[in-house]
Amino acid sequence: MDTGKILLGVLAGVAAGAMAGILFAPAKGSRTRRRILRKGEGYVEELKEKFNEYADTITEKLEMAREEVSAFAQKGNEKFEEAEKKVKAAKL
Repeated sequence: MDTGKILLGVLAGVAAGAMAGILFAPAKGSRTRRRILRKGEGYVEELKEKFNEYADTITEKLEMAREEVSAFAQKGNEKFEEAEKKVKAAKL
């Protein structure tokens, strides 16, 4: 299973549990709403950080793949030029 999906599921479960705990706690409505907002803001920040880490990882992997493809294409071009020279030399 994809690590990102597992992480997202765990974070969603934690958020749902925290919300349920706050909603069922014996506190005034205004205090409960403030708690919910604070918790929500914390979770949003945490999700943003995780998303940015995930995006950075993907960017790094794409950059590595691009470099590998570029190197592979360069080698292929060199082999083609060598073969072309051999063909020209054989014709003479």
